[in-house]
Amino acid sequence: MSSPASPMAPPRSFLWARGIFLTLLTGFVLIPVYVMISSSLKPLADVTSKFRWLPSGLTIRPYIDIWSTVPLAKYFVNSLIVSVAATVCSVVVAVFAAYAVSRYEFRGKRVFTVTVLSTQMFPGILFLLPLFLLYVNIGNATGIALFGSRGGLILTYLTFSLPFSIWMLIGYFDSVPRDLDEAALVDGCGPLGALLRIVVPAAIPGIVAVAVYAFMTAWGEVLFASVMTNDTTRTLAVGLQGYSTLNDVYWNQIMAASLVVSVPVVAGFLLLQRYLVAGLTAGAVK
Repeated sequence: MSSPASPMAPPRSFLWARGIFLTLLTGFVLIPVYVMISSSLKPLADVTSKFRWLPSGLTIRPYIDIWSTVPLAKYFVNSLIVSVAATVCSVVVAVFAAYAVSRYEFRGKRVFTVTVLSTQMFPGILFLLPLFLLYVNIGNATGIALFGSRGGLILTYLTFSLPFSIWMLIGYFDSVPRDLDEAALVDGCGPLGALLRIVVPAAIPGIVAVAVYAFMTAWGEVLFASVMTNDTTRTLAVGLQGYSTLNDVYWNQIMAASLVVSVPVVAGFLLLQRYLVAGLTAGAVK
């Protein structure tokens, strides 16, 4: 004889509705991925013809041709250098800025915090023309080539990742007990030593979350990369347009290249998801 249902158990209609919703959501996510994978393994003639769910023939030729159709390796190196440099700079600056706001009282602290948060309200396209003019004028006046260089693109990405990084680390540092800082100071550490030896190791999940956010922001950005780069410094997000020519569009190679360039982000997310979740939820409960 079956036991009676718990009074706290959800009704059967809710379970059915939840199952249907999750099934539709799973299909919504996985079907585009399947289309990308299957299209990347088809000859171009099959991709441009009537779509078939089951490919008639499979080939790995698109994964070989993507490196010769466009200089994908060069774009990959550019994206990697820019993304890693922007991530490192963002994490370093955000750690010191967030620690100062979290641990010290100073004049203009509230104004600084509000300003950092308010920058997130504006769309990035508003900064495109001012940054373009600023980089060009700096280059004309000093000879420092920011426009069309990796350094200029790194500075551009810092303007987007830093505010959120500082804001998130402030909340994380606030959740780290101040007694740890005081104990380190008693043991002879200075403020910098307390930060690097005590607070930073305790805030690793938050720092990793900031690093992942900064890297993903730089890796997939298109708007500023399409304006601030040239043929030498072009990144992957812009370089994928090279598979579309006046005569044809290599859809199978586009799909193959899209999957290849997604590997670093997906692999990094899977490896660091434990730290990412912990960092994003830190500070919610003290």
